[in-house]
Amino acid sequence: MKLANYLKEIEQFLKNYLEETHCDTYILGISGGVDSSLCAALAKNAVGKDRLLCLIIPIESQKADEDDAKLLAKELDLNYVVIDASEIFNSYVNTYKSLGQEFDRSTLGNLKARIRMSILYSYAQKYRGLVIGTDNADERYTGYFTKHGDGACDILPIAHLLKGEVVEASKILGISDYLAERVPTASLYEGQTDELEMGVTYKDLDNYILGGKVDEVTEKRIQHLHKISEHKRVATPMPKEFNRGE
Repeated sequence: MKLANYLKEIEQFLKNYLEETHCDTYILGISGGVDSSLCAALAKNAVGKDRLLCLIIPIESQKADEDDAKLLAKELDLNYVVIDASEIFNSYVNTYKSLGQEFDRSTLGNLKARIRMSILYSYAQKYRGLVIGTDNADERYTGYFTKHGDGACDILPIAHLLKGEVVEASKILGISDYLAERVPTASLYEGQTDELEMGVTYKDLDNYILGGKVDEVTEKRIQHLHKISEHKRVATPMPKEFNRGE
């Protein structure tokens, strides 16, 4: 199937699901990154501008990230709200410090992701909405998302698209090359990029997932990431059912 045709299927999927759940709107966090940009374009095409609310949630973020998110909103003519959650984040951190707790950079980054998702769900409840997740196939395979953070959502429209396909799809839907080709980053801390943090490139990930050859070091790294993140891809474990008749 051609990618353009698959995008039409995703749009119909989004439209149908909103109707089936009897919800009024989709809620989406946008960052200026290509994944959320593509999700925004798909959702707007599916349900229209007035049934999609986008949130830009900086948390001690670089101004360039907020500017890119606003650029996307302008390009696609999106309804959006900016909520600076830095004060919320710092309140958490200061509370931990008062208890003698210090957390590493990764933990603090995950905290930011979970704060953002809490805000998204607050808006979803207010507007009878569903939260759109932005994880792509590479991120799902490696577990490169925050559990109960950006990994918490009601629908995953681009879950089966590889990163290269996400970039291509964004251009098909009219997103500028600048945003489509922006260096992938969750902007959790200064200088952070997805590829540096994962220790593998998206090009190699795409190739590996498609069954192509990668060097031994890269293969082991991808397999390691996949193995240690399995708990993120399965339902919450439970013991066997309680048999009250025994």
